[in-house]
Amino acid sequence: MSVDAVSARYVEALFRLAMRQGVLAQVDADVRGLDVELSCPRVLAFLLDARVAVEERRGKLVSVLASAHPLTRNLVGLLFDKRREEVLSHLVAAWRERSLQERGGVEGVVQSARPLGAAEVSRLEASLGARLRKDVKLANEVQPELVGGVRVLVDNKMLDRTVQGRLDGLRRRLMTAPLQVGASD
Repeated sequence: MSVDAVSARYVEALFRLAMRQGVLAQVDADVRGLDVELSCPRVLAFLLDARVAVEERRGKLVSVLASAHPLTRNLVGLLFDKRREEVLSHLVAAWRERSLQERGGVEGVVQSARPLGAAEVSRLEASLGARLRKDVKLANEVQPELVGGVRVLVDNKMLDRTVQGRLDGLRRRLMTAPLQVGASD
């Protein structure tokens, strides 16, 4: 999963401060609490709507942030003060990515033509984890146009073992292959 650089910087600062102060678990719980609120498209649209006054948008999160650690409240306040509310839409993903990175893990996506079972995903995670020397967590996305096989996107790498990928590769090779002209022509 890829997070924009601005969101990653804000989350990195929050993460380091939380680690330094020994409150990482509480800030993690705060971010998960924000996830519940921010996962609602209408709420997120409201928070990002520049036509609505900043104080009104900030007020929407008061109840969620009431019991939050001051670091979390300060970050959200700073985002509104600096007119960087769009970071809220990436905050949870950036936090999850940073937390995984701290534990030596990465998230990725396994695309397949049919839904994969938990055991199949676990085998892929273990295999890729051994290859990358990281703890790999994969989410399954169904894409029927792949015909069969899997495509894995993890840690800025792509492993394409799909029928569609192999057909595309064959097509590219055929299109670039030199034509052989025989003496009998």
